[in-house]
Amino acid sequence: MPFYNAATMTPETSAKGPAVARTIPGELMKAGVMTYQMGEGPNPHVHPNEEQFVYVLSGKLNMILGEEIREMGPGDIAHIPRNVRHGVRCTEGPATFFTVKSPAGDGDLYQDYNEAPDAKEAWKKLSG
Repeated sequence: MPFYNAATMTPETSAKGPAVARTIPGELMKAGVMTYQMGEGPNPHVHPNEEQFVYVLSGKLNMILGEEIREMGPGDIAHIPRNVRHGVRCTEGPATFFTVKSPAGDGDLYQDYNEAPDAKEAWKKLSG
């Protein structure tokens, strides 16, 4: 069975966001460790084909999930069902979280990323 250490995995960046991602594709799910710097985070978006869990390891994030906005810190967990608008913005960083998505698809954490139609307005809410 494979074992991993996030600190030794090769970091990757994506055109969809400034995060540093360390990802692992599995058979039925994919996992990653994401790190955002102050003020960074993905625009509010939906995943039509994936559900997701986020577990905050360090730092703080403002998260929009549906219509709710909540500050998340170490130890906080969020479940993001399919088709629910969500996004984060780092408010105390760097902020690092562990995330798991299912299904695995091609292993890219951004594979099922679809920016929400109201992303700009929702982003303003995250920014305070």
